[in-house]
Amino acid sequence: MSDFYQDGVITNFHNLTNRKVEELEYDLQVFSGRRSMGLILPSLFSELEGPALTRIVDELTKVPYLEEIVIGLDRADRDQFLFAREFFSRLPQRHRILWNDGPRLKALDEELKKENLSPNEPGKGRNVWFCAGYTLASRRTSVVGLHDCDIVTYSRDMLARLMYPVANPNFHYDFCKGYYARVADGKFNGRVGRLLVFPLLKSLQIVYGHSDFLEYLRTFRYPLSGEFAMRTDILNDLRIPSDWGLEIGVLSEVHRNTATKRICQVDIADTYDHKHQPMSEDDATNGLQRMSIDITKALYRKMAILGVNITSESFRILKATYYRNALDMIDGFENDAKMNGLSFDRHSEESAVELFSGAIMEAGQAFVDTPSEKPFIPSWSRVQSAFPDMLDRIHEAVEKDNEGDV
Repeated sequence: MSDFYQDGVITNFHNLTNRKVEELEYDLQVFSGRRSMGLILPSLFSELEGPALTRIVDELTKVPYLEEIVIGLDRADRDQFLFAREFFSRLPQRHRILWNDGPRLKALDEELKKENLSPNEPGKGRNVWFCAGYTLASRRTSVVGLHDCDIVTYSRDMLARLMYPVANPNFHYDFCKGYYARVADGKFNGRVGRLLVFPLLKSLQIVYGHSDFLEYLRTFRYPLSGEFAMRTDILNDLRIPSDWGLEIGVLSEVHRNTATKRICQVDIADTYDHKHQPMSEDDATNGLQRMSIDITKALYRKMAILGVNITSESFRILKATYYRNALDMIDGFENDAKMNGLSFDRHSEESAVELFSGAIMEAGQAFVDTPSEKPFIPSWSRVQSAFPDMLDRIHEAVEKDNEGDV
């Protein structure tokens, strides 16, 4: 896929030789003696009923170097949780399921809410946040990876390549982001990344001026990927959004807390496909429209934190600048598709840009109208300051859910 951004801010690991997964896993087993490794899997119960997660679990049963797998389970009643316990029971690694809708974790969540320390809304961000808390409480890993549960092309070498830069004790990286070309079924995918994020980052720099943060984000080949690995202690200070802005929010927090020379990205797959969200043109609360609004709001919040004066008037200029940049990028993507023998629907691409243009304005209006909105889930460091025993209580609740009656 054509590069519309520059390398150079962070280290980029290419997949040049398609090194055998067994070789990578042998190295990782050696590394695990000094840096124990875990994995977080945020999941909806509905994903247990699809083919993607079954394939993922089948692949993970062959992974020899993981000390622990933490599974966040959303939208599950008691019977569905019991089904999940059986579903994941074939994993040979130590694994624990966070029943986020179960009475034990909900009771702890209510305590946190009374002190305004709980996520405002359900979603992937909330799921990941509780999984991070349990991972810190477990104290079993020094490196933790995370990836989604809807990857239909999953293979375990994705995880090995993702973990390698942070797990290798001879490297100095604290955070690694996965990337891949979004090509499947003979066409380009990844519309929100290609048609919203890339042209929007460029437009933000044009409208609001050069920013080291924006340049940092533009370095990532796929900033919206749900795959990353990090040193576990980073989880303590992460303040992440609870909505679709999670991936941008994580990159923002890593930029705030970590030197860029300790951040890298790695090519983890030749082919990648997952569950596709609908555009939801008529419903701003769902699909790609909701996702684009949340992502854009996350960028506005970060720019404001950096001292940029974001006004209602500037959103109209930003929208026009974005629209022109996005159309220019469509030209490049169309040429790239033709050169590689891929199909390309220009009408669909431009319709997506029109939808995202509206999202830029909607996100801007929401940003201006709700200045007191709490944009981030509090860090676990703050939670522990208010509730010194909360991590231990979360650990105890999860153990009881997984080992006893529910």
